[in-house]
Amino acid sequence: MDCFFWKTCVHYFLHFIFPVFIALIFYRENWKKVYLILLATMLVDLDHLFANPIFDPNRGSIGFHFLHSYYAIAVYFLMLFFKGNIRIIGIGLLFHMLTDFQDFNLWCH
Repeated sequence: MDCFFWKTCVHYFLHFIFPVFIALIFYRENWKKVYLILLATMLVDLDHLFANPIFDPNRGSIGFHFLHSYYAIAVYFLMLFFKGNIRIIGIGLLFHMLTDFQDFNLWCH
């Protein structure tokens, strides 16, 4: 199997499956709610709709799309200092950015 297959598998594993582990480990009592919040943070990808082309496999999201900008990532980091759902959203958004970063920078192009 080629690099792109594994890249895709890891990408979607980190977006859909790994958040279950985050929710179970850190928010055991409310893991289902937390998992849904973490999944909802993938709406950050709506900023891709403003790009032309919408998807370019040779373009990294980080630093290109406005909700994936370094300024936005700084705001997501600041969200960690709040309590409750704001912190969970910050965790989800930062994990999303990490997933997108590794997808473009650590794999084949």
